[in-house]
Amino acid sequence: MVTAPTVGVFALQGDVREHLRMLESLGVRALGVRRPAELDQCDALVLPGGESTTMAKLARTFELFDAIRKRIAGGMPTLGTCAGMILLADRIVDGAAGQETFGGLDVTVRRNAFGRQVDSFEGDIAFEGMAGSVHAVFIRAPWVEQAGPGVEPLARVADGAAAGRIVAVRQGHLLATSFHPEVGGDARVHRLLVDQVRSRPGSTDD
Repeated sequence: MVTAPTVGVFALQGDVREHLRMLESLGVRALGVRRPAELDQCDALVLPGGESTTMAKLARTFELFDAIRKRIAGGMPTLGTCAGMILLADRIVDGAAGQETFGGLDVTVRRNAFGRQVDSFEGDIAFEGMAGSVHAVFIRAPWVEQAGPGVEPLARVADGAAAGRIVAVRQGHLLATSFHPEVGGDARVHRLLVDQVRSRPGSTDD
């Protein structure tokens, strides 16, 4: 019998349920991750939107921080959205004092780059490799200020004051978006993560 891969969603803080529903719609086992034992069951991980400093502190409290960092460094496919992008970044601009990240993504991310909650907005953006546009919801979102040579920009803001700013990237097994792809019915960003899991040698879907 073919066993579906397990994709975890960091579940100590943030918009967890929306990601779980989106992943389940793609035929994988979706699991909320609050403890290292749950992370051990996962073939991939989603770091959702939320409050990045709180998420990092809770990960420390629940003894998840080092475990997640180790799995990311070891090649576990990971998707970070909004705050999750910050948590994957190696460098932060306008971060809180002493703010920690899991790292792995060779980018400099500007925290709250688009402004405060009242400056949240949504719109359609072009996304590399996808037909048509992706509807993107930005809520106190970061953007990528600088990307290393191994980072592939996947989407940029098309117009307005932030025109040209990078809002989605990929580097090897890591994928990150400034926006919330779990909002609405478009599962294509999540499918990029799931496809990566299924294409890995030894995948339970092989």
